[in-house]
Amino acid sequence: EVQLAEFGGGSVQSGGSLRLSCTASGRTISTLYMGWFRQAPGKEREGVAVITSSGIPRYADSVKGRFTISRDNAKNTLYLQMNSLKPEDTAMYYCAADPFVVGTRMFNSDAYKYWGQGTQVTVSS
Repeated sequence: EVQLAEFGGGSVQSGGSLRLSCTASGRTISTLYMGWFRQAPGKEREGVAVITSSGIPRYADSVKGRFTISRDNAKNTLYLQMNSLKPEDTAMYYCAADPFVVGTRMFNSDAYKYWGQGTQVTVSS
């Protein structure tokens, strides 16, 4: 069983930055496919950035060049550095993990078994 806990959400003005953290327990993150997803009110949950167990990152077009996903294996922690934030980035952000995810499904939320409780990010204009 994998437990995930997100930290680092908050309120920021447009153009600002935030770094989200996701601490995992129960399994080493280097053996997991992991991702950051977000869900705004009235919208479906969408994949933002994902990383394979071997450490290869992938990004949604909406955040390319602004967000960076990374991990610290020693701390068993996943990060999402968010720069140049926009009001449309406002959402609840979730960390997700699964022992294996097919490449074509890495941005599908139903491909991940384990989820954190979420952390709110609010960007004001």
